[in-house]
Amino acid sequence: MEDARIHLTRALLEGTGWVTRTRDFARTLRTAGHHAGNLLLVGTPTDEPWHMAAHLDDEARLAGLPELTPTLVRHHVPAGAPAHLAVGLSRLEAAGRGQTLFVVAPDGSDEHVLQRVADARRSGAVILAMEDGDRDLRDLAHDALTIGTGRTALRPDGLLIPETAAFETAQHLVSLAAGETPVTLGGRRGFRDRLARWMDAVSGPTLADDDLVHEPGAVGMRT
Repeated sequence: MEDARIHLTRALLEGTGWVTRTRDFARTLRTAGHHAGNLLLVGTPTDEPWHMAAHLDDEARLAGLPELTPTLVRHHVPAGAPAHLAVGLSRLEAAGRGQTLFVVAPDGSDEHVLQRVADARRSGAVILAMEDGDRDLRDLAHDALTIGTGRTALRPDGLLIPETAAFETAQHLVSLAAGETPVTLGGRRGFRDRLARWMDAVSGPTLADDDLVHEPGAVGMRT
């Protein structure tokens, strides 16, 4: 029922910066100009964006937008990891024009990542960032969504969005909005789309056993 919960949360937040800003950011993500396979998603050494990857993967499937399917770039690739979970930081060295690098950094990015992001931007890649007060990362990004404190940040309200859930809530709202095409924006979805989302909300997405990610914190990325 996670999908139903985030729809309810967004309805309660309608008219606030949480909805308008995450929709604007999601629109940038959706229209960045990359093709399928060229959305690179990277986190920090201590926090890999498993949930964001899974939610974007779900939205890509439900909305029929393969360009939203992320390539998860990992700081540490364990031995024996399947191919789709074995993409290391070296992948960023090839990032350039026609590709989007999306950095999700709830705990700050290190200099090593920042240098690779800067190189990717100079090579023509679109840089997007979701961060918690990381000014260096924000300055490198073409568009950044800041969570936490600061004049332009989305701040937790302590009620609908407690501080501990702020970053996760923003990820949910962005991935949900990313799947909204101009035709479906604002909830005006076709029958097949609404039916698929209702079924997922009730029973969860139907995935084959081979599609599940057996990693702590992962929620069903597909190949």
